[in-house]
Amino acid sequence: MHSASIPTEKSISPSLIFILAAACGIIAANLYYAQPLIGSIGSTIGLSSGAAALIVTLTQVGYGIGLLFIVPLGDILENRKLILSSLLLTAAVLAIAAELKSAILFLAASFVIGVGSVAAQILVPYAAHLSPEAVRGRNVGNVMSGLLLGIMLARPISSLVAEYMGWRAIYFISAALIFALALVLAKALPSRRPPTATAYPALLHSMLHLLKATPALRRRAIYHACVFGTFSLFWTTVPLVLTSPQFHFTQEGVALFALVGVMGAIVAPAAGRMADRGWVRPATGWALGIVIFSGLLPLLVPSSTGLAVPVLVVAAILLDMGVSANMVLGQRVIFSLGAEFRSRLNGLYMAIFFLGGAIGSAAGGWAYATGGWKAALLIGIALPTIAMAYYATEYLKLRKESH
Repeated sequence: MHSASIPTEKSISPSLIFILAAACGIIAANLYYAQPLIGSIGSTIGLSSGAAALIVTLTQVGYGIGLLFIVPLGDILENRKLILSSLLLTAAVLAIAAELKSAILFLAASFVIGVGSVAAQILVPYAAHLSPEAVRGRNVGNVMSGLLLGIMLARPISSLVAEYMGWRAIYFISAALIFALALVLAKALPSRRPPTATAYPALLHSMLHLLKATPALRRRAIYHACVFGTFSLFWTTVPLVLTSPQFHFTQEGVALFALVGVMGAIVAPAAGRMADRGWVRPATGWALGIVIFSGLLPLLVPSSTGLAVPVLVVAAILLDMGVSANMVLGQRVIFSLGAEFRSRLNGLYMAIFFLGGAIGSAAGGWAYATGGWKAALLIGIALPTIAMAYYATEYLKLRKESH
């Protein structure tokens, strides 16, 4: 199928930005659909409640491997073909997973779904390549808001679909959506063939060098690993809190709560605009501060009062705002470092903060089981506080350099 090459320094159309944002959301949602359904899936395919958690774990492991070994290919292979190949693979495996009755095969399918879902992280630097410098932050912010909406909407949508149609339906629906998305992108995306002709082994080896030689990447990845750890911790434990005897939420109630939290993603484009104006450093401070405050807020209001649920809603919105803003600010910084290795930088950035998210989820589950909601919140506050302390060293470094 013929497609024009990317024009240089010509502003990307709003319609294409919308398509890229929607695409990222639809793809990223595949990582999170199974999270509220693992009990139902496990009982159907013969996995114990403990082993059922492997469905989510293997999807995330596949995604992490894809970030490190597939996303960097965006620096050497034609981007449109790479994206479409990943989507067609994912759609096929989703359709197969919807029919599987074998636990081993379902776990293998979950792993491949995770690997294929990294197509979203090929699209984000692709959007940066299409955007002139003056509006790159805004455009990346708009695309990232779509990705974040996909992440945040996946759990409530899969809960509601499973409630009325069974858990297999979400896999069929997602397979159809991903296939339709591949058709749309095949028509809408300009081709982009990177000028680099690096061999794949050399490409992978260069990632370690990039990590060592790029302090801005390390700094932004550590900031976001901490705040994404809090994000994962909160959204792992808050459903347990809401469905506890204290609040008596149903699964539909938890889904509605998660839908309200999605409002926080609207800040992503605004963060991109701030970055375009050169306000990355102060905006980062605000983002980290908002995440810390979102963890403190539920501690300030006793859960026995009538204000407890409204306070949790506000905390969820603030948390999602802070995380969305910080992610976009980080990507704006790393996408300014060099067009020729943008995909590798994005793969490293995502892999590092994704590890932070995995640690946050595990820590949240452990803290809630051993010390309750308060213990989980204290860990959720500690993580962005570490990031804030590291952030303070930016100013110390600037002060040293000015003397």
